[in-house]
Amino acid sequence: MAKNKPVARTSPAKGVAINIGISEKDRSAIAGGLSRLLADTYTLYLTTHNFHWNVTGPMFNTLHTMFMAQYTELWAAVDPLAERIRSLGHAAPGSYTQFAALSSIKEAPTTPPKAMEMVKILMEGHEAVARTARSIFPMADKAGDEPTADLLTQRLTVHEQTAWMLRSMLED
Repeated sequence: MAKNKPVARTSPAKGVAINIGISEKDRSAIAGGLSRLLADTYTLYLTTHNFHWNVTGPMFNTLHTMFMAQYTELWAAVDPLAERIRSLGHAAPGSYTQFAALSSIKEAPTTPPKAMEMVKILMEGHEAVARTARSIFPMADKAGDEPTADLLTQRLTVHEQTAWMLRSMLED
């Protein structure tokens, strides 16, 4: 993760107090972590969709279909992440500029790589998203934020399993 990355701009709703049993300080920290997770997820979604469009070679059908399943799952994940940030009283990032500033994942190469390099890039991306999700757990645990912990557990399950499957394709 890059040093000194900006935290997503967050602001509670004006004039409406939030009293869900989690302090504003903790909600802000958790929302910041979830904003990084949302940025990682969206960046990985975009890369996966790019690779779906641009994969070539003898494994075209297999990878094209697999990448579609993966980007579809990632697309379905962004809304619950953004809505959890909103539930904590903060604005969810939603621009490419914000995602680029918050994400620990590099954008896809401008020139599409070879198929197995795509697999490697996606494996590393899923591992990075898993690390980001895992880094938020201590904040959620400390604050007693079970809904966030549940969401993180779901995301970790998907990303660790997907990384394993992609990693398996790279083995001889």
